[in-house]
Amino acid sequence: MPFVWIRRFSVPFVWIRRFSVPFVCTRRFSRAGFAGWCAGGGRGAAGEGEKGHHGAAAGSNLVEAAGMTGILAPGIGGYLLAHCTPADDLLRDLAAETHASFGGAAGMQIAHDEGALLTMLVRLTGVTNAVEVGVFTGYSSICIARGLRPGGRLLACDVSPEWTTVARQYWAKAGLEDRIDLRLAPAVETLRALPAEPAIDFAFIDADKASYPDYYAELVTRLRPGGLLVLDNVLRDGRVLHPEDPADQAIATVNDLIVADSRVESVMLPVRDGVTLVRKLG
Repeated sequence: MPFVWIRRFSVPFVWIRRFSVPFVCTRRFSRAGFAGWCAGGGRGAAGEGEKGHHGAAAGSNLVEAAGMTGILAPGIGGYLLAHCTPADDLLRDLAAETHASFGGAAGMQIAHDEGALLTMLVRLTGVTNAVEVGVFTGYSSICIARGLRPGGRLLACDVSPEWTTVARQYWAKAGLEDRIDLRLAPAVETLRALPAEPAIDFAFIDADKASYPDYYAELVTRLRPGGLLVLDNVLRDGRVLHPEDPADQAIATVNDLIVADSRVESVMLPVRDGVTLVRKLG
């Protein structure tokens, strides 16, 4: 059976088996409309399949899906975490304290599987000079700093003394405080004050979305050839297809800038809310 209709909360869900992987689509279709969508390879009605203004295929089932459960079948998120090297006690304690102290704002903290990905990327690329834009309570900082080569340094940029007080405490508990340099100032100012030569091995952007194009512009010129830049939240729960608010428009803009930038090669991954890996050429 190629698909099954499942009705939850009056919203039709569609199971699709492609490449032997079950997929759930939360796009609302009539049955006839769904048949046309399948016939068109999942890209919508005739005339909608070409790249639109924001560089994504119009009607893409991936980015129209809402968040994690729209991209993956129910339960797969937990399965991914269960099949990733588990977080240690320190990271679990940090996640718990962040939730207890900051409530709904704790949603800004990256999930453990994304943190593990950051650590692995930093280790694989032999990083000694790293930059992080957006610290929050320091989870991603720990993941990056743990992957640095001996003597490596992380420049961590944020504007919140409250959030980064927690970060500093956990950096110290992790034995990483001597590897992380915290700058409390608007990140664009911090980045523009860095030397102009390309010396950064790795950078991670996970901060205010409206400034992503500026962060990208400042970092990509300072990234060494072969260096890696990682951007979080590049799907915006699917709103990049039809961005309306300034934050979503900025993410759509930077997504287009990256794919058109001849200085880099990139790949966008459906990890959590979307992660783009950008490698500097040369």
